[in-house]
Amino acid sequence: MKISTAERSALLSILERFSRQRLVLLGDLVADEFVHGEIARVSREAPVLILKQRQKEILPGGGANAANNLADLGAQVTPVGLVGNDEAGEALRRYFRRKEVTTRNILRWRDYVTPTKSRILGGLAHWPHQQIVRVDREPSQPVPRQVRRRLSKKVAALLAGASALLVSDYGYGSTDAQEVAFLRGRAGRGVLPITVDSRFDLLSYAHVTAATPNEPELEEAFQQKIGNTIELLHKLGRKMLHRQSLEALLVTRGRDGMVLFQPRCAPQHLPVFGSDQAVDVTGAGDTVIAAFTLALAAGANFLQAAQLANCAGGIVVMKRGTATVTAQELREAIRNA
Repeated sequence: MKISTAERSALLSILERFSRQRLVLLGDLVADEFVHGEIARVSREAPVLILKQRQKEILPGGGANAANNLADLGAQVTPVGLVGNDEAGEALRRYFRRKEVTTRNILRWRDYVTPTKSRILGGLAHWPHQQIVRVDREPSQPVPRQVRRRLSKKVAALLAGASALLVSDYGYGSTDAQEVAFLRGRAGRGVLPITVDSRFDLLSYAHVTAATPNEPELEEAFQQKIGNTIELLHKLGRKMLHRQSLEALLVTRGRDGMVLFQPRCAPQHLPVFGSDQAVDVTGAGDTVIAAFTLALAAGANFLQAAQLANCAGGIVVMKRGTATVTAQELREAIRNA
C-alpha cells in the first residue's frame, strides 16, 4: 500500500489521538487456548502421535481479542460480555486485569460455558509447531433475552462517556441486532460511531455506522459465490450497504486487500499491506475492526480508517497465534509505507 506525504501526516495525526479515546466493546468473549507439545512417539492404541505437553496458554479471542487489540492500540476500552464460571472465563478476566483493562462489566453466569477454541500444536524439539487439531467448547443452551438486556443496560450506562461502540457478534448469544437497536436509541443516531462484526447474522443489523465482513461472510449473506468476479463483489457490497442503511461497509479479502463501500461513491480498493503470504490469519478480523473503529472514534474519515485497519491487518497476519498490533507498530508501518 502506497500513501502520499499528506496522507501519511493525516494518519499519524489520527494515531496520536488514539490514547484519548474511550471505547465500549459489546460481544462474545472467546478464549483461544493453545496447547503446545513435542512429538514423543506413535501410540500403541491407535496410529496417532503422542505429544508431551510443554506449554498451555489462554488468550483473548473473538470479541475479547478485539478488546485486546483496542487496548494495545492505546485506547481505554471497556469490554462488556459473558463468561462462564470456568477456567477459561477466569483466565480471560485475569488476562485483562493484568493489562489494567476493567472487568467489572464482564458478567459471570453460572449456566454459561465460556466459548473456547483449543488448538493442539505439535512438532519435534526445536522445530516450529504446527496445528494438529482444534477442539471447540461452546455454550450448550441459548442465552436468555433478559441476560442480553442486562448486558445492554451496562453498555447504555457507559455510552455518555464513550467515543465509539464496537459490537462483536460471534453467534454465542451475548448480543444481537435487537439489542443494538436498543442501544442506538440510547446513543442517538449519527452521534456515536457504532461498528458491527457479525459472523452469522449480519443482515439483521441495520442503521449502524459501519460493518466489516470478510468476503466469505458477504457471500454467505446473499448465497452467491464471488470468486474473481469483481463486478459481483461490487454489486453485493452496494446491496448490503443500502439494504442495511450503513454509512460504510469495509469488506476484507485476505491477500486481495480490502474494499470500502460508501453511499454515492465508487468502491475503493485497498491493496494488501505488506506481504500477501500470511503467517497466521487467526483473529485478523478482530484486529481490523478494532483499528477501524478506533480510527473513526479519533476523527478519521472512512477511507483513513480503512487505511489504518488495512495496515493493522497486514501486520497482525505476520504473527503466529491470536495476536495484536500496538500503536507503535502501526505508527512505524505508516511512516515506512
